[in-house]
This record gives sequence, C-alpha cells and structure tokens, in this order.
Amino acid sequence: MFELHQLEQLIAVAECGTLSRAAEKLHISQPALSRSIQKLESELQAELFLRSKNKIELNDNGNLAVECARKVVGQAEDMVEQVRSYDRNQRTIFIGSCAPAPLWELSPVLSSLYPDKAISTEMKEPDQLLQGLMRSDYQIIILPEPVESDELYCTRWGEEHLMFSLPPAHPLSGSKALHLKDMDGETMLLFSRIGFWQRIPSEKMTSSHFLVQQNTYDFEELIRHSALPYFSSDLALKQQGPEPNRIFIPILDPEANITYYLAVKKQSRKKFSALFQRIRRSMDNDT
Repeated sequence: MFELHQLEQLIAVAECGTLSRAAEKLHISQPALSRSIQKLESELQAELFLRSKNKIELNDNGNLAVECARKVVGQAEDMVEQVRSYDRNQRTIFIGSCAPAPLWELSPVLSSLYPDKAISTEMKEPDQLLQGLMRSDYQIIILPEPVESDELYCTRWGEEHLMFSLPPAHPLSGSKALHLKDMDGETMLLFSRIGFWQRIPSEKMTSSHFLVQQNTYDFEELIRHSALPYFSSDLALKQQGPEPNRIFIPILDPEANITYYLAVKKQSRKKFSALFQRIRRSMDNDT
C-alpha cells in the first residue's frame, strides 16, 4: 500500500510542474522522487503521467489522484491536530479571557482544584474567544457578556469596575465619581495589555492623549514617579493594593462596569463540576 509521503510528493509535483522543482521543494534528489512516483503508480496500478523525453505532465488519472491525495493528506493533518489537541487538553487547561483581571482569581482556583493540570492563559477579543472555544483551542473562556448557545454552558463569574487614578492635586480628585467624558482631553498613562478594555480609550475618550506602555515595569515606574492619571479598577486594587498619593474615583459609565461570564462547552461541564460548585458557593456567600 502507498504511504502518506508519496501522496505529498505527488501533490508537490502537481504544484511545481516539474520533477526537478518538486524535488528541490521536498529536499530530495530527482531520481529518488522519480522512483517514489513510479512506485506509487505501481501500487495504484495506473499510470499518472504523460511522459516524453524532456517532459512529464499529469494525465487524467493523475489529476484525479492529486485531487484524492489532497483530501487524504488534509484528513491526515486534521487527525494529527485533533490527537495533539486532545493530548494537550488532557494535560493542560486552556483559558481564554477578554481581560486580565478575571484570570488573577480563576488561575489559582483551577490550580487548587486540578493540581495535576497545567494552566495556560491568553487574552483575545470576545468573538475570537467564542470561535476558539468551539474549535477546542480553549476549554474555558471569560466574556464581558453572557452567551446563549445550545452547545455552551455559561455562568456568572464576577464583576470589575473601572476607576480613574488621580494625584491629589488634580482638579477632579475631590469628585465622588466621574464619567469618562469628564476626563476626555487629558494626557493619561495606559498599559497595553488590557484586553477588551482597550475599547474605552479608543472609542470613548478620543480627545485624550494616551502614553501607552508595553512593559509592566515601565508602567509601574511611571505610576510611581509621575502625576499623570491612569485607569485602575476594584479588582486591580484588590490584587495589587493602592498606590500611595493617589485618589481612586469610580467611573459611572456602563461601559466601565462589567459583569464577567465563564463559558465552557456543555460536554465539559461535568469535567469542571468542582469549579462550578466553587462558583455557586461563592455566589451564595455573596448573597
């Protein structure tokens, strides 16, 4: 029976047009490629090429064989990816989140509940997270709104409320609360890796100038040694503590006050039953 690499070689010949170019692409000698193709023809019991002294081209059999080969190779690649993905999922819990703060609590909770699993996290836009969950790139995703689907189980995870961090000398530092428009036009510090929160400065504060920092250390140093405003949140204050000589003022806009939702495929609900029990207990304690 023919082997998968022979089908890949046949496809290469079809795409390159000549044996010499195909051999160069495959990093094998032309005689070796020619022998492999002849062996494939023998195993199929059909000639695949029209051969002349200085030319070789696919015949009708060959065109059909190439079409079938592409399907077989594609299915083989899908099989490899599915098996590898399944193996990774057995050893690792992959989490996708729309923002950094939900991961601060979820990651250690999962580590304590599933100590034999590694935890892998990344941030993406909500639509990318949903697509990734359906492709099994993630086992758990965190979204800024609930999702309704016959294939997914979704539950409330928690809340985050943005704040402005202002120096005491700022004209608005005595405010009990502010709207985004109240600070529009200011020069502010902004950390780059904030997930979907990036929409607020780009959509709601278009007159402001943001000094975007890619490096955590640089951002924290600027916070300590400058009087520029920046965004914080109740979860950031809980995680990191407040910076001295700063006033933290809640933002009233609905866009700045988010409820997070955790979603998994329904078939994974039993696998993460311990997590959902923990969530239910936490919600009961809150009420």
